[in-house]
Amino acid sequence: MRLAMVKLGILGSGKGSNFASLLAGISSGQIQATVEIVMSDNPHAGILDLARRADIRAEVIHEPRFKTRLSEDVESLVAKTLKSAHVELLVLAGYMRMVKKPLLEAFPRRMINIHPSLLPQFPGLEAWKQALESGASETGCTVHYVDDGMDTGELIAQERVPILPDDTAASLHARIQEAEHRLLPRVVADICQALAS
Repeated sequence: MRLAMVKLGILGSGKGSNFASLLAGISSGQIQATVEIVMSDNPHAGILDLARRADIRAEVIHEPRFKTRLSEDVESLVAKTLKSAHVELLVLAGYMRMVKKPLLEAFPRRMINIHPSLLPQFPGLEAWKQALESGASETGCTVHYVDDGMDTGELIAQERVPILPDDTAASLHARIQEAEHRLLPRVVADICQALAS
């Protein structure tokens, strides 16, 4: 018996490489899901172009007041838009703002994020630079449920990435992204299988 397709929503602020890895996982049959909508707080984000090229609804989030979060009325509108698209699982893929009450209440334990470190180490921005500067021997990436803290939600899965002696911030970031592109589709596939069964 074929499992029902889980409806995904994606929030992102950048070029969309993790979103592309999810599309590849869906296309290959690894992920039993469809992407219903992609939303970005950056009108020039590559993730919106990727969505449009894949014939997926792409929406810009307009937030003129704050840089690190959405005002409550804007976030409420985002939640309403996602709900109107029948989103069942919300994936934050390079989304650079804190999430607050409207989205948390709309998607309880149905919102996940990918972060470029082995949380709880190195939360926040440019985690690969934090790891390199700390002298750590390894870092990696984490998929976690989203709560109202800075990368503090319950951990779901991690993949480790060694820090090499000649690593630069750019080379380390590139290897972490390769790990992200493996880990995120695997976790989303598992969650979708559980939701659909």
